[in-house]
Formats: sequence, C-alpha cells, structure tokens
Amino acid sequence: QVRLAESGGDSVQTGGSLTLSCTASGYTYSTNCMGWFRQAPGKEREGVATIYLPSSSTGYSDSVKGRFTISQDKVVNTVYLQMNGLKPEDTAMYYCAADRVLESVICNNYHPFHSWGHGTQVTVSS
Repeated sequence: QVRLAESGGDSVQTGGSLTLSCTASGYTYSTNCMGWFRQAPGKEREGVATIYLPSSSTGYSDSVKGRFTISQDKVVNTVYLQMNGLKPEDTAMYYCAADRVLESVICNNYHPFHSWGHGTQVTVSS
C-alpha cells in the first residue's frame, strides 16, 4: 500500500557528502515513522536514522551521529538523509522504511518496519 522510492546514491571519496531522498506514495496517511537502514555485502542490515513524522523527532545510530541528518518535507512525503564526512565504512546499499507507530519512542532503529524501498547504493572510496 505504501510505496517507497529512494534516490541520491552515488560514488564519492572519503570526506564527501551525499543527500539521499525517499519519497512515499500510496496510502501515506497511515505513515508516521520513517527510517534509513543500510546493508553492506556479507553484513547484517543496520539502522542508520529514524524520524517520527508528526514532531520530526529523530534518532541516530552511534556510528553516524554528528555526521548524518534525517529530515522531512511533509508536503511531498519525502524524507532525506544528509550525509557528511563520509567514510569507506559507510559504503552500503541504503534502504528507506516506513510504518505507523503508537508513539514517538517506538520509532527507532529496532522497530520492525512494514514497508521498504528497493535501495540506493552509496560507495565511499579512499
């Protein structure tokens, strides 16, 4: 019911910046929590950042805190991930996720999101 489309992935050098976009369509009225996750080949998927849409309350993993910023544009149902100071270890497929939660505290990297995008590749070289 909720379709998610990611874009913005690219190949950059260490220290560079990228902005990822995730646009939601379909039954977006039920969505109040969105997040970014990433997965590198041979590794488990890990949460990067989440945002509770009604209040824009955000949460970040320790590995990206201070470097990445998640934000939203409500009028176009889009969530962004601004990534600065990129490192080779940030290389991964980045996925957008969306769901509805009961309260903001539930909107975190450990929530079992129901809707997922197909991913956008971020590659950071030395």
